[in-house]
Amino acid sequence: MSTPDLLYSEAEDDLRAAVRSLLADRCPPSAVLAEAEGHRPYDPALWRSLAAEMGTAGLLVPDKLGGQGATAREAAVVLEELGRAVAPVPYLSSAVLATTALLGCDTDEQHVARLLGALATGRAVGALALPLSTPPGGAAPPATVTARGDGALTGRVAAVAGAAGAEVLLVPAEGPDGYGLYAVETAALGAAGAPGATDTPGTAETPGAPDTAETPGAPAVPAVPGVTVEPLTPLDLTRPLAALHLTAAPARRLAGPDRARAAVGRALTAGAGLLASEQLGLAEWCLTETVRHTKERHQFGRPIGSFQALKHRMAGLWLELVSARAAARHAADALAADSPEVPVAVAVAQAYCARVAVHAAQECVQLHGGIGMTWEHPAHLYLKRAKSDEIALGTPGRHREALAGLVDLPAPAG
Repeated sequence: MSTPDLLYSEAEDDLRAAVRSLLADRCPPSAVLAEAEGHRPYDPALWRSLAAEMGTAGLLVPDKLGGQGATAREAAVVLEELGRAVAPVPYLSSAVLATTALLGCDTDEQHVARLLGALATGRAVGALALPLSTPPGGAAPPATVTARGDGALTGRVAAVAGAAGAEVLLVPAEGPDGYGLYAVETAALGAAGAPGATDTPGTAETPGAPDTAETPGAPAVPAVPGVTVEPLTPLDLTRPLAALHLTAAPARRLAGPDRARAAVGRALTAGAGLLASEQLGLAEWCLTETVRHTKERHQFGRPIGSFQALKHRMAGLWLELVSARAAARHAADALAADSPEVPVAVAVAQAYCARVAVHAAQECVQLHGGIGMTWEHPAHLYLKRAKSDEIALGTPGRHREALAGLVDLPAPAG
């Protein structure tokens, strides 16, 4: 068993600098606040720059399939920076969850390769049609959608991250041949007029909404019969959730029972492991911003950061961040190396990093005083993202329970 490499390579540092520069220019806190009050599922211009122009959407996809041929380590660096900016882009849902699920299918099949190419080049956005709270590990999550013999899907999936604005929906369903993974395309994925080539993300039919995008002058995006995406009101407005309703929706089967279960399980594991890096980036911003504020805010003629009690709180949080970085990097490195330690590394990372992110966001709000409680300050965005991430892809308690089973550490007898 190789020793985990927790350090960043020069290439990873360069990638971080590029992503951070883009987000600083295109995604400052004021822009995120404004986007949170809008009705778009994500910022299409920012997504095009990040996913297509920088190529980050294809980091996990091999070169021969149109991707960058990188690993989970590079994807983790991108997610750290997205967490620092609470960026309203579907990176986790499309470039990680949907892409990893497709990679678990037979990529030699033309249909699978075509979908992977569209996602890897940023021409389309994908979503894995499972509730965001679905944890990895164990048996494949039960399907709430049924498939007919011709592949048409019927059913409902609640709280799907990234479903609004996705052109490719990957739907686990029970069919005549058992469990399977199906693809529902809500828009044509041609190279020239592909979704993502304009500033308007493709959308499936939404109750009460017209079949055209809201942006004036934007081309109409056709809705698919039998597919309704019902936007929900999430706690975290920067990561929209939606309920997916399917009524005899046309679909194509990508994988059969065993392969479909493995692909979905692999996607959930990768998503949970890389989510820890987003939580790390979020916590880092909260600590950095809190330190900056306490240096500038004065009471009794001195910076409040010089008070011993606040020093202790921030020092304690810094120590938590150091441990969180080690846990998140271990998970990313294990995923990159396809190590047998992946389940343990992911469980440790999620059990620990989720709690650190919430604690950091709480401290950020509290130590900012009154301004931290206002809508105008971005601290509430970080607290909401942290709380949302805490239950995404399994709660810390669920991951601790999984870890206990993996390392054979039974709970004390009651």
